[in-house]
Amino acid sequence: MPTAVTEIPPAPPQLAAAHFAAGFAFETDCWDVHDGLRRGADFVLLDVRAPALFAQGHVPGAINLPHGKIIASRLAEWPAETVFVTYCAGPHCNGAARGALRLAKLGRPVKLMAGGIAGWLDEGFELAVG
Repeated sequence: MPTAVTEIPPAPPQLAAAHFAAGFAFETDCWDVHDGLRRGADFVLLDVRAPALFAQGHVPGAINLPHGKIIASRLAEWPAETVFVTYCAGPHCNGAARGALRLAKLGRPVKLMAGGIAGWLDEGFELAVG
């Protein structure tokens, strides 16, 4: 008798590989962002939360640009090929996805930082204040 886990069989390995590989085109994680910032980021990290929340604590090196304020004129200071990484409070918040969607609709390359602030803290990384 199969369990709920195996009642629907897993995808064939080649299909599973394509699925999981595609996920990396859309998301990165807190550890990789931390390492990228340490090495000299080749991306712009956007905290898409409200300014008051940003001031209370944010990833060091992040720029505060609330997702509702992501517009073409605001992005003009970065070259078109600039990779953006968005984050918000954490997995219970869809602000990072909203910001990523706005960037993608503006033709900008973008990834979402999975876990947001909650994930950053879970990894033991510090926040900047102010």
